[in-house]
Amino acid sequence: MTPVTAGDAVHLLPDGRALHLLPERAAWLPEAGLLLVADAHFGKGASFRRLGVPVPRGTTHANLARLDALVDRLTGVRELVFLGDFLHAASGRAPATLQALRAWRQRHARLDMTLVRGNHDDHAGDPPAELEVQVVDEPWLHAGLALCHDPATPRPDGCYALAGHLHPAARLGRGFDALRLPCFHARDDAVLVLPAFGEFTGGALVRPAAGDTLYLVAGEQVLAHPPSVGA
Repeated sequence: MTPVTAGDAVHLLPDGRALHLLPERAAWLPEAGLLLVADAHFGKGASFRRLGVPVPRGTTHANLARLDALVDRLTGVRELVFLGDFLHAASGRAPATLQALRAWRQRHARLDMTLVRGNHDDHAGDPPAELEVQVVDEPWLHAGLALCHDPATPRPDGCYALAGHLHPAARLGRGFDALRLPCFHARDDAVLVLPAFGEFTGGALVRPAAGDTLYLVAGEQVLAHPPSVGA
């Protein structure tokens, strides 16, 4: 089992298992060898450039480099699950993007990979077959969890859900001193929403309800907010 590093936070699941929340904007369940990311949106930059929007290049390579580093850092990763929105759009299937994905997949040929389809996957299509990514619909009941893209997806009673889709972010402070940080949103309705993994995805401000916990991604660490709740 991989120990918690100084930068990780721990969210306890209802069954007592420790879900590690990582500063790379991913979640790690050591007992199951399960690494989870949401909303990678591979090829989003290519999609925008095809529309004539001058956005930076290299976001797909940056995302894949972070996944490489995660798999190297964590001991015992056997399975990688994408919680929806693997590809951003059909127009993002640029040759360079697909080649980068193929090369990355070859580096991690031993890993089982699964995509839980999200709304962008409905339009972008499933990952190319050569990537060997199993594709399932939500909710996918796996490792004692309901794995979803949309946190509003119905699931069996008593089943804790992990989801994406909302790209949660939190604002700290006011005015010119305000900070906007991606966050994990642990909701009182038994759902944990992961931040978007993709570099070029933005974020929607969260309005936490009573009983919720936000885990803020602050540089190389994840911090529970309020500090006395959660980890």
